[in-house]
Amino acid sequence: MVTGGAGFIGSRLADKLLERASLVVVYDNFDDFYAGKENNVAHNLRNPKYRLIKADILDYETLLRVMKEVDVVFHEAAQPGVRFSLENPLKTNRVNVEGTLNVLMAAKQTGVKKVVYASSSSVYGTPKYVPMDEGHPKNPSSPYAVSKLVAEEYCRVFSEVYGLEIVSLRYFSVYGPRQRPDQAVRAFAERIARGQPPIVYGDGSQTRDFTYVDDVVEATIKAAEVDDIGGEVFNIGFGRETSIKDLVHKLIKLMEVEGKVEPEFKPSYKGDFPRTLADNSKARRVLGWEPTTSLDEGLRLFLEWFKSHRGAP
Repeated sequence: MVTGGAGFIGSRLADKLLERASLVVVYDNFDDFYAGKENNVAHNLRNPKYRLIKADILDYETLLRVMKEVDVVFHEAAQPGVRFSLENPLKTNRVNVEGTLNVLMAAKQTGVKKVVYASSSSVYGTPKYVPMDEGHPKNPSSPYAVSKLVAEEYCRVFSEVYGLEIVSLRYFSVYGPRQRPDQAVRAFAERIARGQPPIVYGDGSQTRDFTYVDDVVEATIKAAEVDDIGGEVFNIGFGRETSIKDLVHKLIKLMEVEGKVEPEFKPSYKGDFPRTLADNSKARRVLGWEPTTSLDEGLRLFLEWFKSHRGAP
């Protein structure tokens, strides 16, 4: 079962799981936070191994009924967005904390064998050192980051107290095909394609550890396959930092509009942080995971999808 399985990462995960699972249940409420998720699932609707449930993780009774059929739960459903959470902390908390608690309670009640929880590198906040390992101090700087960390703690407690095997994965700046319109790579590409300046908050010197979605999906599946790692947390990041300014210029070059479009800089927003860089050695060692998609290759693959699905030049 993939909660949030019609979303960016969840739908890519569901596609990959169909290659190995006898049944993949996608559970998604198609929240209007962003449009287009129907396109992420349409190609699977006729697959007899695929089942789409349109429901909310806040609907405990439906969650419980559906979860009786599954062995492993990949919990990808969330209310994303740091900037969104600054304006909507209650919804962010309700979905990310209460929703996760519902998933864990239902998994416990139905005897699910394993839960893999999609957390976020935002739990670290402003880094004290880089690369950040899993023991790095947690200093969340937005309601979104707080909600992901609280949900992580619930995962840890359910694993320790109730014996439910739960693994938490801290994703670092995931990008690629089907990316949300509000996320950096997609948002920049949308504006560049329209001949508009991509909006950069701050001076562009802030860095992120951009990680291609299919590498993240592979790590997520490996976390389900490796035994006896309940209660563990893993960084899932490529292990290389790139400035936002450099990312924008890579996109401008790849989209062949050099000299025609330049970034527009706006004041940074509260909750942002200057750097992220993953120490992914634990995931490499324990999960046997190896990220393989460089940023240049990942951006090329993203733009192939972008041009075919969004009419970019």
